[in-house]
Formats: sequence, structure tokens, C-alpha cells
Amino acid sequence: MSHELIALPAFSDNYIWALCSGDHALVVDPGDPAVVDHWISQNRLQLDVILITHHHTDHTGGLLPLLNRHKAQVFGPDENIQGLTHVLSGGETLKVGAFGSVTVLPVPGHTLGHIAYYLPEQELLFAGDTLFSAGCGRLFEGTAAQMYASLQSLAALPDSTRLCCAHEYTASNLRFAASVEPGNPAVTRRQHEVEALRAAGKPSLPVTLGLERGYNPFLRCHIPAVAQAASLQGNTPTDTTESTFAALRAWKDRF
Repeated sequence: MSHELIALPAFSDNYIWALCSGDHALVVDPGDPAVVDHWISQNRLQLDVILITHHHTDHTGGLLPLLNRHKAQVFGPDENIQGLTHVLSGGETLKVGAFGSVTVLPVPGHTLGHIAYYLPEQELLFAGDTLFSAGCGRLFEGTAAQMYASLQSLAALPDSTRLCCAHEYTASNLRFAASVEPGNPAVTRRQHEVEALRAAGKPSLPVTLGLERGYNPFLRCHIPAVAQAASLQGNTPTDTTESTFAALRAWKDRF
């Protein structure tokens, strides 16, 4: 059965990811219920499944209003989120009707309970605010060590996996990537691609993990040039990939 993936813009730079199969719908992190309701109504769909990655309001704000109008299964992390029908900790494999199997990945760092959802049959990764195109999430609750380990677990997925993250941060992230690796042609290519997409009013996402590995500095902590740039900016040794990540994240926070 074919599946259609849609990025529903919300607020200033959020994406509510939506997947439909026939007349069945799945949405991820519905911060704005009006955006989801409009899409459901316009396409005459039945909302079956809601996936939540973490507790921040721009990801959960629409959950209770949607549940007042739709009977959906709601999956999410143990972060005191009202409306969940299934509380997850990561490591589970879900069966979600027309959408097949979903692997739940624990990815703490941005928040302590943050989870990501990998749909192997569709080659989709709903990463929330953990991994962005050319970037990664801020450390609001977790540690650099936790976030680095989380990114490593996502980076282990196949190259063909399509990254669906929750914000349109790609252009600004690429400016940082260009500062880290000014001589990296993959950064320049992606910048040109994103400029064209955004000028046409299109999202910069999804993008494959295979491409991300070529220019996302947070997935390139093993590259000597990245480690050297991070060390110089932080005036700190980067003798491990984890320390390189910590220095990069601190640099990005003040960039």
C-alpha cells in the first residue's frame, strides 16, 4: 500500500509531519490542532495515529483538542504528557495499522525522555528536535554525552533513511556548517539546494541520512578538520569524538 508524506507548516518554523495511507492518517508532534484538522478535513481522512517525540508545547499543544474530535492512538515518551494512550521509553517496536511497524528509539539530550520513530518500510525517521538537517537540538535537559550517543544511534540507520525533523532550521544550520568546514563542497551544494527550495516555497526536508553525513558537523565529529575547528573555537582539547561534539554544540549555542 502506498503512503504519502506531507510536511504541514505550523507556527513560524515548525513542521507537523503527516502520513496518509488510503483514507487513514498519522501525524507527528501536532503542536497546532487547526493545521491538522484542516488537512484531515480537506482530504477526508481518518486520524488513526499520533506520534509524540517530546513534551515541548510546540509539539504537544494540539493533542488534547485533536482528541476531542478524533479517536486516535497516541504514542509518546514518559514526560508527563496528557492524552497519551501508550507511554513509551524507547526500544519498543509498534504495529500501527496501515502504517506498518515503527521502531522507537530513545534519544535523550534535547529533553531527557525524547524519543524518535523509525519506520523501516517507508524509510522514514521522525527525529523531533534531536537531529536537524545540518544541525542538532539544543541541550535543554540532557548532557552532551547523552546527545552524542543519541545522534550516533540515529546515524547508524541506513543511508536511504529520510530525515523528517520538526523545524525548518536548515539554512541557518548550514551557515554554521560552512564555518566549521569552509572547504567542504557538500556544504556548498546543500546550501544552493536549500536556497532554491526555500525560494520556491518548498521545505528543505526530508533529506537522506546519507547526504546528511556529508555536511552535518554533528555527524562528522570523527573528521579531523571538524575536531580541529571545534578545538580552536572552544580553546579546549578535542581528543575524543564526544569532546568534539561538546565543543561543537557550545560553539553553535553562541554562533
